[in-house]
Amino acid sequence: MAKQRIKKIAVLTGGGDCPGLNAVIRAVTKTAINRHKLDVWGVEDGYEGLIEDRIHPLSYNDVSNILTVGGTILGSSNTSNPFSYPVQSGKRVVNKDVSDDCIQNLEKRGIEALVCIGGDGTMCSAAAFAKKGLTIMGVPKTIDNDIWGTDITFGFNTAVTTATEAIDKVHTTASSHHRVMIVEVMGRYAGWIALHAGTAGGSDVILIPEIPYELDKIADFVRARSKKGKRFSIITVAEGAKPKGGKQVIFKKIKNSPDPVRLGGISFVLAEQIGQMTGLSCRAVNLGHVQRGGSPTPIDRVLGTNFGYHALELLMKGRVNRLVVWKDGKLDDVPLSRIAGKIKTVRKNDPLVAAAKAVGTSFGV
Repeated sequence: MAKQRIKKIAVLTGGGDCPGLNAVIRAVTKTAINRHKLDVWGVEDGYEGLIEDRIHPLSYNDVSNILTVGGTILGSSNTSNPFSYPVQSGKRVVNKDVSDDCIQNLEKRGIEALVCIGGDGTMCSAAAFAKKGLTIMGVPKTIDNDIWGTDITFGFNTAVTTATEAIDKVHTTASSHHRVMIVEVMGRYAGWIALHAGTAGGSDVILIPEIPYELDKIADFVRARSKKGKRFSIITVAEGAKPKGGKQVIFKKIKNSPDPVRLGGISFVLAEQIGQMTGLSCRAVNLGHVQRGGSPTPIDRVLGTNFGYHALELLMKGRVNRLVVWKDGKLDDVPLSRIAGKIKTVRKNDPLVAAAKAVGTSFGV
């Protein structure tokens, strides 16, 4: 239990931007002010703002009219790790643990608890701060839906909706030009977006990291469709998909980032390979960051509001250093220490995988 009633809290949004972040910021701030009469502070640009001491008060008016707005009013960063932060040391740049400085930046303002909204990278640092004695509440955020311990994260539904709409649009051009269209979606090392958007968009082939594909099986599948008079095919591929026995396609690496690998480009590789093997016209479409943009869907607005409210209620009840989750159809929470460093991937026997296979979708195996 908390030793005394908390009076001041801060909130930050870490990692990549995501539809629904503002819904959580709004719920956290308004719940804190309305129900508990707390002072609320906003940390700018995630952990980077915490390191650089860029923290400002958040008022009720600051978070009004932001529910429908995408992104985050606080800003974010996915390259700043307080426990390994690049600093200049003479002529060299060295990585240094600046977490104590972060804690001091909060303490000098009398801030007693930090609400961290983010994905697995953000939660790893949050769990490390909790070990150092900082009072933490975590809220799971990622379009990838890959945070362990929760059935769903806000931002996922919006990303799937955006990707599905793009796949729907690709159908018409694929049909007109009798092409194989390969649509690449995000997801890092998990195939949730590809699986859901691919199924919703009626894709003929869905490729995900959890089920390594065989190129000749994909080529045979689209070739057979063409011979049967199906003059176009749609392939939805997760950026982390890879061939059996092969490697993922890396777009680039970001030095000093907590997760330096940036995946991307598998759609262009597949378009070239499938075109050569089948003689069919192939085109690649990489949706990229469009999946993370725009106004959140009603589902993500509601989920974000629920998560933000629940985080504050747990905090004020003394259930700290937890991650708010949605489990088995209801709000719940798990210890931060249990989820740090883990990701949730698609099981090969997932019901949606089985349903997609039943309606004739190929997974390249």
